[in-house]
Amino acid sequence: MEIKKWDDVPVMPTAHNVDARNLYDSKDAMVTVITLKPGQSLKRHITPVDVAFYVLEGTGIVEIGKEKETVTKDTLIESPKDILHCWYNETDADLRFMIIKAPRPEKKTIFIS
Repeated sequence: MEIKKWDDVPVMPTAHNVDARNLYDSKDAMVTVITLKPGQSLKRHITPVDVAFYVLEGTGIVEIGKEKETVTKDTLIESPKDILHCWYNETDADLRFMIIKAPRPEKKTIFIS
């Protein structure tokens, strides 16, 4: 059995320049937790695999394709592969969400300026 605590996992460098920590990384799937501080957002991007997001803490705006929704703690959001998506924290509290990618991406993420 392998057990990892979020606060023991180091922040990894990303193109988004936010707190991102890989909790699980195998050939079959990846699980990452991202924390967006107030006013932070991700860069708009397209992921080459299906993604599920689970909000752990806070309130944020998720953009998938042409849809934008405000979501809160204990909400799961599905994002199909090859669809533009993004996250925004426009509140005064941290937003923390888990990202589950399956299968593990073999192609690179495409960033949209």
